[in-house]
Amino acid sequence: MSAVCFCGHSQQDQNEFWKKVRYGGGLGLNFGNGFFSATIAPSAIYQFDEQFALGLGLNATFNNQKDIFKTTVLGGSLIGLYNVIPEIQLSGEFEQLNVSRRYDININAEDDNYWSPALFLGAGYRSGNVIVGVRYNVLHDSDKSIYIDPWVPFIRFFF
Repeated sequence: MSAVCFCGHSQQDQNEFWKKVRYGGGLGLNFGNGFFSATIAPSAIYQFDEQFALGLGLNATFNNQKDIFKTTVLGGSLIGLYNVIPEIQLSGEFEQLNVSRRYDININAEDDNYWSPALFLGAGYRSGNVIVGVRYNVLHDSDKSIYIDPWVPFIRFFF
């Protein structure tokens, strides 16, 4: 009988776990004058309590400037979220992206493939499931980062 109770308790714990998992992410699409870019970035977090959450994210991006270059970016991230008050959210995120760039024309640049780490510290305004804010990449490298500037605005959502 204790085995039955244990299994029942284990099933209840498992259901409680999934009730605290929230999903979200982002989509991006940009095009114009021979340029195309698409991004899909799903994520999931575990909401420990009303203030703290921890999660994982994936990122896949493809860029193409017609007859000039193609870039594929693949990677993942670990994110921590802290709600100071319900409306204000602080975040820390470590992101590791693999960048593969191939040039279509003969310019003074070689094809390359490298890892681009980022450590973002951010703050945002939260309303319901949506957070709008800005984050700063403390590891920004202007030669290797896929982000032009260390300051990156964001819109984040979780359901």
